[in-house]
Amino acid sequence: MPFCRLIAFSAAISLVNAFYIPGFSIRSYVDDEAIPLQVNKVYSDRSQLQYAYYDLPFVCPPTGKKHAGYPSGKSISLNLGEVLRGDRVMASDYDIVMGHDQECQYLCTHKVSRQDVKRARELIEEGYVAEWIVDNLPGATSFVTVDRTHKYYAAGFKIGYKDFSPVTGKQKYYINNHITLVIRHRRAPGRAGNHGGKVIVGFEVYTKSIEAAHRDSTGCPQEVHGETNGMEMYITPNNTKLASQYPSSSYLPQEDDVDDGSTLTIPYSYSVYFREDDSIEWSKRWDLYFNNQEESNVIHWLAIINSLVICSLLTVIVIMVINRTYRQVHGKDGAGDDGKLLPKRRKPSSGTKSPRLREKAPAGLLQQEGETDRDDDFSSDEEFVEDITGWKMLHGDIFRAPLYAGYLAPLIGSGTQLVFMATGLLILSCFGILNPSFRGGFVSVGMGLFIFAGVISGYFSSRLYKTFGGINWRKNTLMTALLFPGLLFTTIFILNLFVWAQASSTALPFGTLVGLIALMLLIQLPLVYIGSWYGFHQSQPYEHPTKTNSTPRPIPEQAWYTQSVYPALIAGFVPFAVVFIELLFVFRSLWQDKSGYYYVFGFLSIVSLVGILTVVEVTVVATYIMLCQENYNWWWQSVFIGGGSSFWIFCYCIVFYYTKLKIQGFVSGLLFFSYSFLACSVYGLLTGTVGFLTAYAFVRRVYGAIKAD
Repeated sequence: MPFCRLIAFSAAISLVNAFYIPGFSIRSYVDDEAIPLQVNKVYSDRSQLQYAYYDLPFVCPPTGKKHAGYPSGKSISLNLGEVLRGDRVMASDYDIVMGHDQECQYLCTHKVSRQDVKRARELIEEGYVAEWIVDNLPGATSFVTVDRTHKYYAAGFKIGYKDFSPVTGKQKYYINNHITLVIRHRRAPGRAGNHGGKVIVGFEVYTKSIEAAHRDSTGCPQEVHGETNGMEMYITPNNTKLASQYPSSSYLPQEDDVDDGSTLTIPYSYSVYFREDDSIEWSKRWDLYFNNQEESNVIHWLAIINSLVICSLLTVIVIMVINRTYRQVHGKDGAGDDGKLLPKRRKPSSGTKSPRLREKAPAGLLQQEGETDRDDDFSSDEEFVEDITGWKMLHGDIFRAPLYAGYLAPLIGSGTQLVFMATGLLILSCFGILNPSFRGGFVSVGMGLFIFAGVISGYFSSRLYKTFGGINWRKNTLMTALLFPGLLFTTIFILNLFVWAQASSTALPFGTLVGLIALMLLIQLPLVYIGSWYGFHQSQPYEHPTKTNSTPRPIPEQAWYTQSVYPALIAGFVPFAVVFIELLFVFRSLWQDKSGYYYVFGFLSIVSLVGILTVVEVTVVATYIMLCQENYNWWWQSVFIGGGSSFWIFCYCIVFYYTKLKIQGFVSGLLFFSYSFLACSVYGLLTGTVGFLTAYAFVRRVYGAIKAD
């Protein structure tokens, strides 16, 4: 019954992936009202480098004229998350008026050089797509399922395409210089609809490449919807200059990269069509962007079942460990009925049995009375008189302060920040507050939760530091506030230098870097200081049930599976096995299919919850095995065991890179592996903190149940 209830609870939580708040206010438009179109960036599944749309040398530059109240080229204010994800939203020159169809509207004629043509061909080769925004909806390419029963969207549209010449067989590159915009709308709900208001429920973009010839006086192509030749990104090589450059060569290269002043003229135009669509509710207008994920629900359920099976097996093992520990404390194995450790006794050399020292225990349900007597006679000398060994011998050393305790306390403090942040993000996502319509919200809110959790971080860090016997609490405060966040910031700053060199919008602006430093020093540091002061001066250190001996007990030779990194690798594989199926969908959204959106947070919450529970159980088992080997150095080891799954996740990233992705270029590869390593480090510290807290609670509970003379 408990397992069935867990399945039912999982089903209820998984339905959260269909619930979201698409916006906090409905924006309605009336007929003849201008609608702003904003351009953002171009990105590719084959590269980690993004570029601002208006930074491209082959698109129409902004004129500065006002459209829908915004001068073109004006940057739209962005939140921190949008900046960190590489967004560069700007107002455009596209005129869109509610209810006004435009079969063709001339935009501009732009001349590009050979270097610009080469740049366009490179971006087309790497499959870059552009992102435009209307009413907070990204322009989408529309697709239909194979059975033609469902339509779904992929955010963005291609800036060009490749084709082969039927004559020479060589590859050609074409730019999409005519854009057809389809705005789907319906009557606005409530009072706005009664006054003729309309809401936008869909934004589709259809691209076409049209040659520069055969255009009318306005600059529009004479044939917009029919078959036309494409606009090829090609400038005829300057053979005269090439011949002088290669005088002794009988072969002249077909591509001329030298800028000799030759240009290519590209005309740009667009069409706008409004279509009423009452089949889409405004509150469900984002569903088309998620529709293709519904087919993968079976796999998500498989991930949940896989997680529950592994967790159930671990639960059985943990129950056995706890039961065995309880029997050793309160039963026959080396402790009296009051929980006090019994003194050692040697076995008698004679064959006679020692007298009974304890009362006769009642017979078990499956044991006969005579068998009980015989068993007691046989085992009394064997069990009761044997030397006390194993974990109970560590009562005088189990709470000895670990090496490098001054680093352990700050890391655990930062780990509590991450636990708070991750919990808050999952809860807000499940309730629909964080969703794709809140662009950049996931990163912005996560950053805010991490910063304001500095109070929690300082409290736990300073109290643990005090428990370890630390005195300089201000130093511990600085390390807690700056150690882990500082390492992250330094790494990101170094990576940012490589991205800056590529002139990519993925690079963080200098002002954003200054803002991050200000957040860390002016907000997080004082909050950590407040929490540290309270934890060190107003709180008592954690109480330990046993006293620590003055002389450390020598640790016997350990089995191979308890030495070095083996416990972390072996134990860390189990939580990885719990989450790896769901990780596949996360990786696809982050790296492989950037046009889609990951929004099954109900499934992710269930898998994350089971994964954390698995970390807890694995840590209990691994810590018990370590203590049975008479090894009391469990402090750091519990962190490594809890975070051991991060190693396997990073290995999974490497496998995913070489088997699924087609990332090209050194910088893109560097960004992938660097950001993957940072993400795994954050995850490892989070789960390592969970492992540490679990082991600490387990050890205190176990040794609190016994008394030592």
